[in-house]
Amino acid sequence: MDRRDFLKSASVAGAISLLPLARRAAAEEGAAGESDAPPSTESGRAYAELGRTLQEVEAGYLSASRGITRPGDLSDGHRFLLHVLQTALVLKLESDPERPVFRRIVSPTQKLLGDNPDAIYFEAAIRGDRRYRIRGNNAGAVYTSFTIEAGGVEGGYPERTDGARNDTQFEIRSDEGYELLLGPDVSGPNTLKLPGDARTVTTRSYFETPRSAAADPIRAVPISIEPVEDPGPAPDPDDASIARSIRRVIAYLRGNTLLQPMPDPASRPSWVSAIPNQFNPPAKPGEMAFAAVDNAYTMAPYALGPDHALVIEGRFPRCRFANVVLWNRYLQSYDYSSRQISLNRAQTRLEPDGRYRIAIASRDPGVPNWIDTAGRPSGLVYWRFLLPEGEIETPSARVVPLSELRA
Repeated sequence: MDRRDFLKSASVAGAISLLPLARRAAAEEGAAGESDAPPSTESGRAYAELGRTLQEVEAGYLSASRGITRPGDLSDGHRFLLHVLQTALVLKLESDPERPVFRRIVSPTQKLLGDNPDAIYFEAAIRGDRRYRIRGNNAGAVYTSFTIEAGGVEGGYPERTDGARNDTQFEIRSDEGYELLLGPDVSGPNTLKLPGDARTVTTRSYFETPRSAAADPIRAVPISIEPVEDPGPAPDPDDASIARSIRRVIAYLRGNTLLQPMPDPASRPSWVSAIPNQFNPPAKPGEMAFAAVDNAYTMAPYALGPDHALVIEGRFPRCRFANVVLWNRYLQSYDYSSRQISLNRAQTRLEPDGRYRIAIASRDPGVPNWIDTAGRPSGLVYWRFLLPEGEIETPSARVVPLSELRA
């Protein structure tokens, strides 16, 4: 008997051994123990609600009203919805603000919220009326930060970023280790005050390395969070708590899809261009939820034929970190595990005058700094400039034939 057969038989034996106990308990409670119909439970109703939500999200989010009309966009949309569900299960199903745990938000196979190949992100559920101690290590990151997301419903999309600390604002030991205290009444160095409606704490670790950090399976960021006041052991899951867990998953699904606002040109950030192949001046995002408050951004759609490239030129500002990455319309990065779909400064070969010249194309143009579109004729080009000093030169872009680049 191999291990799989053993596990199957053990599972069946365990279930059979419990049947008399279950029937006796049902009889004692006056239940119809011989009925094949499952009992009505709150968790069962929440589970059914999750199924209906998945159908509702598909119909309402992957719709023509949101500009989803091309077959490729629809296919990408189904993959995106599954990534949102996957993330909801990882982050929200077992989240417990009394006993928080940092969980990785995105990875090469779990993408949303504008993921970054050069960063590793973690999230933990918190409450605004509790105190927490975070211990961690920079582990070679060029930047580490913490932000507090607040407001909204449990499990759902936060209303705002309310509180932030980066590694210039707390003490770091010579071994790159650090400790932070979070709470409603904390003050002084290495503290971060929590608003009453705090929901999550997010940590970002940015790296500028020849291999993108998120694609490196050996790259680790040690970090932990624990309550200062011991809440005691977690209660055993019951019908009510499991139903609440499922509804957190539902709230996350809805918050990242149906409850996202429809595109409105009047409320578009100044740094977001609606014109293909043309960037607006970079700017910081303010209190936009999940945005890194120390970053300046600029983003534009690209549109290219198979025999053309988008050539982007400029000069990096003095800053802690900079990169450019390609996303699909759902703010998911392209495959960075096997393709070069982004460039940080360590990956970029500069011209003799110190400027960069980057070529975005569907196939290798035979010049340095090629970013691979993976054959996608359109998508988004997203720039990050972290803790910039002085004015940032707006990247200039032009479409050229591939043959001209090779000449």
